[in-house]
Amino acid sequence: MAGTIRAARDEADLALVHGVRRDVFIVEQGIAEEEEWDDLDPTSEHLLAFGPDGEPVGTARLIFGEQALRITGGIEGRVLLGRLAVLKAARGTGLGAELVRAVEAAGLARGAREVELHAQVQALGFYERLGYAAEGPVYDDAGIPHRTMTRVL
Repeated sequence: MAGTIRAARDEADLALVHGVRRDVFIVEQGIAEEEEWDDLDPTSEHLLAFGPDGEPVGTARLIFGEQALRITGGIEGRVLLGRLAVLKAARGTGLGAELVRAVEAAGLARGAREVELHAQVQALGFYERLGYAAEGPVYDDAGIPHRTMTRVL
């Protein structure tokens, strides 16, 4: 995919992040607004992907520090990849994999040794191809079956 991925830098970038997430999760997948927006956004690092024409086409967030410890049950050195969203027009271009690798790199820069994510079951194969392994049972998150996956960096 020709374009760039960078960390969201300001409120204008966060508005772009939220626009992509709104299109993918709320409009396309039917997730309720109150389920999509949470208290993790203000303390997370958000990555924003732009297409070749400079339009926002994808995003992902990195949860780290105390928030990651709380969610992972206190596993030191583990960060969380979440809210990976790629607009329909940019799917199949490799952008999703690029965003995953960018989150991993951002996690490594923060001292992470592993990444955890909560994958929609329909996306398990995508993450497995990137080296993630499923663990634990399938569970419901926002009305969609999910499974926890991890990868050692």
